[in-house]
Amino acid sequence: MSLTDILSPSDIAAALRDCQAPDSFSPKKFFQISGMSKKSSSQIKEIFRILDNDQSGFIEEDELKYFLQRFDSGARVLTTSETKTFLAAADHDGDGKIGVEEFQEMVQS
Repeated sequence: MSLTDILSPSDIAAALRDCQAPDSFSPKKFFQISGMSKKSSSQIKEIFRILDNDQSGFIEEDELKYFLQRFDSGARVLTTSETKTFLAAADHDGDGKIGVEEFQEMVQS
């Protein structure tokens, strides 16, 4: 399964266009524009599995850096500050990584 099986390619493109400039990425805004925030819990869990590049069950800081590239290989890499802000916003238990429940909560809130 790929992200375009769950999200509309045009919504993904619009979300990526919105954050082209460095330090313009907002996870909440990206989730809304891409349509992710309107998906069911099971669909969000599937998106998480696709984004969890090493299939560890967590999205770590090094994977977050390439978050946008998981949607389009030509997308930019997140800046260090964007990556740290994204991680801090979702990492509720302070373990330095985002679990599926933390991701789901962030997307749906």
